[in-house]
Amino acid sequence: MDPVSKPGGGPSEGSSAGASAAATAPAAAPASRYESQKRRDWNTFLQYLKNHKPPLCLARCSGAHVIEFLKYLDQFGKTKVHASGCPYFGHPNPPAPCPCPLKQAWGSLDALIGRLRAAYEENGGRPESNPFAARAVRIFLREVREGQAKARGIPYEKKKRKRHAASASAPAPTAAILSVPPETHVVLAGEDHQPETSDPSGAPPPSTTAASTAV
Repeated sequence: MDPVSKPGGGPSEGSSAGASAAATAPAAAPASRYESQKRRDWNTFLQYLKNHKPPLCLARCSGAHVIEFLKYLDQFGKTKVHASGCPYFGHPNPPAPCPCPLKQAWGSLDALIGRLRAAYEENGGRPESNPFAARAVRIFLREVREGQAKARGIPYEKKKRKRHAASASAPAPTAAILSVPPETHVVLAGEDHQPETSDPSGAPPPSTTAASTAV
């Protein structure tokens, strides 16, 4: 007969075992900030395709549609990009406001394309047909970077690796003689291996055993 809990008593053995198993089960790790942003960007792009006139499916999306999507996002931008006729064109810190439009910064667009490129392949897309990796998209991003650099007076320069600085900062190798006990003699390459004696004549030191026997 199966055990039955008494009225007013504690829970049965089966329910207590299930509660303990649920308590010991590891909780699902929360998504990182990058993964959460990537999921939001992907959903935004899918919604853009759905609202497109005419509607677009993901399989027919090309690099031209991606560029169109990036231009669409400019209306939500917060970066002032001066027009060529603006008196503050090329001025990094304009002293007064101007009617130039706000756009998406190049850095934001570049990071967005990186997340969407990864999300496309994670959702079953093939790398060779990834519209976010199209050459036209790369050219567009480069033109945006160069145009905003001139308009805002803020150059975007790639960080160059300094090989000399890296080699200079590397720790010097430790001599082998520092890692051995002091009583050990280390013979380096090209060094004559001759025992050091305090007697210049080369005679062996007297035996301590013989001296103790004589006493």
